[in-house]
Amino acid sequence: MSEDRILGIDFGGTKVALGLAGRDGTLLATRRLDTDAQAGAEQVVVRTLAAARALLADEGAVPACIGVVSPGIVLPDRILLAPNVPGWEQLRLAELVAAEFPGVAISVGTDAKAAALAEWRWGALTGADPAVFLSLGTGIAAAVLVGGRLLTGANGAAGEIGYNLLSPQDTEGFASGAAPLEEAVGGRGLGGRASELLGRPVTAGELFALARENVEAKELVTAALDELSMHVANLAIALDPERIAVGGGLVRSADVLLPALADRLAHAVPFPPQLVAARFDQDAALLGAVALALGG
Repeated sequence: MSEDRILGIDFGGTKVALGLAGRDGTLLATRRLDTDAQAGAEQVVVRTLAAARALLADEGAVPACIGVVSPGIVLPDRILLAPNVPGWEQLRLAELVAAEFPGVAISVGTDAKAAALAEWRWGALTGADPAVFLSLGTGIAAAVLVGGRLLTGANGAAGEIGYNLLSPQDTEGFASGAAPLEEAVGGRGLGGRASELLGRPVTAGELFALARENVEAKELVTAALDELSMHVANLAIALDPERIAVGGGLVRSADVLLPALADRLAHAVPFPPQLVAARFDQDAALLGAVALALGG
């Protein structure tokens, strides 16, 4: 039975990913399950831990260490800025995982920041300084690396650009329960507006595909990309990064997304950074959990 495997767990707004990896970051086996967010937080954790046990049994592995990532700021007794799954903010995530795997070292952190570590360690941000990982999926977030070290901020909230204001009229923003940029251009917000516009359920990914031939869908995508690219350009102006890697679910539409971002960076930023797709595409946060378990 192998005892030199790292177990990574990535809790997302719509799915959970689990993976067993070697110390070089190579994923050896993975599993995925739906979050089923509306059923609440507890069932997600219970099902995930059962799936992790099954994965380890199937692979004949004992975890040397475990990395767990989640949206929001993961504290010992709660999770801040993670409203998408009912009850998630009340979880003691590290304690729940530790109870299932007593005696195993467990590291917990924010998904986008951990993904940045994976891209720095093994992927598209290797050698870049400063570097930015931009996570575009159900939520919107950025992670900044300076000298290979994460900029966490005073409260662990550095890079939470989903709370960016869209206009001077957004006077309350977070205080009113809003995440203005995330609601405008995140996957859930885009899917909701597309469904209302087209009169049927539509995901953000489907919206981008429809935009190739549907005028209304194209207008919605264009407006979202205009908004997003402005915020990415402002981020680049403030930080002067060498490279920005873009990951998350929306990167499935990279042929539309990346050119729009690159065009705004080229015209608005005094020293435009390199803009690349994340190497690990949909596995960045999962590998980030592995990188976190290995010490960043």
